Amino acid sequence: MPVIPLNSANDSRLEPYRHVKDRDLTGRQGLFMAEGKVVLERLFASPLCETVSVLTTPARLEGLSVPDDAPVYIVDQAVMDAVAGFPIHRGYLALGRYAPPQSLEDILAQTGRLRVMALSAIANTDNMGGLMRNAAAFGVDAVVLDSACCDPFYRKAIRVSVGGALVVPHYRLGAGQSLLEVLNTHGLTAYALSPAGDQVLDQIVPAERSAFLLGAEGPGLRREILDTAISVQIPMHGGFDSLNVATTSGIVLYHLCR
Repeated sequence: MPVIPLNSANDSRLEPYRHVKDRDLTGRQGLFMAEGKVVLERLFASPLCETVSVLTTPARLEGLSVPDDAPVYIVDQAVMDAVAGFPIHRGYLALGRYAPPQSLEDILAQTGRLRVMALSAIANTDNMGGLMRNAAAFGVDAVVLDSACCDPFYRKAIRVSVGGALVVPHYRLGAGQSLLEVLNTHGLTAYALSPAGDQVLDQIVPAERSAFLLGAEGPGLRREILDTAISVQIPMHGGFDSLNVATTSGIVLYHLCR
C-alpha cells in the first residue's frame, strides 16, 4: 500500500473526504464512505467492493491490512477533523466502490437452495443498516431493493450494518419493476411479513428457494404483495402487533435461514 503523508486540510487529494456529514446523502460519484476500523476491515476483505483510498492518522495505521493498490493518506487528527467537518473519533475513513462480480440475474438463476431478503420502501438509514447487518449474519444470498428504498451505502447505514452492507450482494430494481414479478420469474416462494399474516412464523417450513419480504414500519407491505405472497406474522403479547423492521428481520432470518 502506498502511504502518503499530507500536512494540509486543503490538499486536493483529500477532496473526496471533505464534509462527510453534508455529503452523506448526496453521493460521491459512485463511491461510498466507510468509517471505523471494523467496517474498513470488512471493506478490505469484501469480494463485492473495491477500496479506492484510506484516510487515517499515523497512530492508527499500524495493524491495518490495506489492499496493496489502495493509497493511504496519513494526516494528523486535527487535519482529519477539519476535512471531515466534525471530530472523527473513530479515526478511520475509506472510500470504496461497489463492484459485484455477479448480477441479480446470475444469483437468482442459480439452482438449489436460495435465501433472498426483499425490501420495499425502507427509507430509514438506521433500519437499512440493521437489515443489512442481519442479512450478513444469517447468510442471506442476496438483498433485493425496490426503487423506493434508501441506499444501503449511505455512510450511516454502512456503520449501523457494522460492514454487513459490504459483504452481502444487493440489487435495486428500477422504477416500475415489481419485487414479486422478479422473484416469481425465478421460481422463489415469497413470504411477506405482516402483523395480520395468515400463517405463524414458527409453523413455516421455507421452500428451498425462498424470499422474505419486509416493508417500512407503519405502512408495511402493499396490499397486492400481501394478497399474492404467503403472509406471515410473529405472534406477540401485551397488545403489541409489530416490531421494528430490523428486529423483525433478525427473528425471521434466524428461523428461516437455518
